[in-house]
Amino acid sequence: MSIRVCVGGATGWTGESVVAAILESDEFELTGAVARQASGQTVGDVRITADVGEALREPADVYIDYTHPSAVYGNIMCAVEAGVAAVVGTSGLTGREYGEIDEAARARGVGVIAAGNFSVTAALLKHFSGIAARHVPHWEIVDMASAGKPDAPSGTAQELAEFLGTVAENEFGRPVEDTLGSREARGATIGGAQVHSLRLPSYVVSVESIFGLPGERLSIRHDAGSSAEPYVGGTLLAARMAPQRVGLTQGLDRLLFE
Repeated sequence: MSIRVCVGGATGWTGESVVAAILESDEFELTGAVARQASGQTVGDVRITADVGEALREPADVYIDYTHPSAVYGNIMCAVEAGVAAVVGTSGLTGREYGEIDEAARARGVGVIAAGNFSVTAALLKHFSGIAARHVPHWEIVDMASAGKPDAPSGTAQELAEFLGTVAENEFGRPVEDTLGSREARGATIGGAQVHSLRLPSYVVSVESIFGLPGERLSIRHDAGSSAEPYVGGTLLAARMAPQRVGLTQGLDRLLFE
């Protein structure tokens, strides 16, 4: 049987590409679509609605969210409470919110898969950076995105920083609190590392982990192009696996390498 999918942000940059792939697939069936500005329109044979709860009145196995950081938490909790597995492609959730989602998902016996970036090559950035952190105890992260991106750091950088903090302890040559001048110039401390966010025209989403030892340096960088295509395959992989899980799984790398 086909996997029944409802997509939030169905007319957005990534959501539109995900919907197109679902409509072309024999493995998935689009049963619901959410987009505030396109409410009342249709995609395929599915009517677009502005409300996730309304869209999920049509039975679905998975809800995929590519909406806005201000809406994603409520959308995912709505899906979980309806007993529907979820895939979180929207960034901006806090650690506390992820914890609440995990608790709710376990209580309802459904799976939630979240990733700051569903690109396979971005997952490789995280994987290889984890290997580097086991051998090089000094690192910082630079997050580069378009001038209009509302959240900082990006979900990719946030997830990477938190992950590296579980792999090893980052060592500082000088404690950040001892900075002379403006403390903010050292970036935000996330997962025990400093994360710096640039927001400028010409960037889409780029993340670089930089590891240093005396006399040598290692940089591992991921650059996204202007197309949403890299995120579609990882999103559908997560949609395929989410109904088989219980609770929250964070990171596409967990699906690729565990």
